[in-house]
Amino acid sequence: MAIESAERDAGGFLTIKGRLSNPTGSSVVLPGEMRGNETEVVKHGLSLGGATLVDGVGKKRYYVLRDTDGRPLTTTGLDSLGPGKSTAVFMQFPAPPAATTEVSFQLPTFEPATLKLS
Repeated sequence: MAIESAERDAGGFLTIKGRLSNPTGSSVVLPGEMRGNETEVVKHGLSLGGATLVDGVGKKRYYVLRDTDGRPLTTTGLDSLGPGKSTAVFMQFPAPPAATTEVSFQLPTFEPATLKLS
């Protein structure tokens, strides 16, 4: 997964956009662990609902936002990627305080990544 942007908006949200790619020559089944294990998220199917942001300085973890029905505000319906294929993805979080300039992005089954925020 390549992260293309992490942008705060005036409404107090942080949206991460990226691209999930399969560079191999065969189809890849995406792991269900990416959706996390929260009951409310799991019942809405495959998603990136298990993603979190960690503010190490502020010692706070941010989870993907959910709508009023409990659906994660992230790309959903992900089950597999064909050979050489990619798909655009997004995740929306509560925005960390303006003074927070760096967070760790974590998605189950992937290595953590440090994101610079402006």
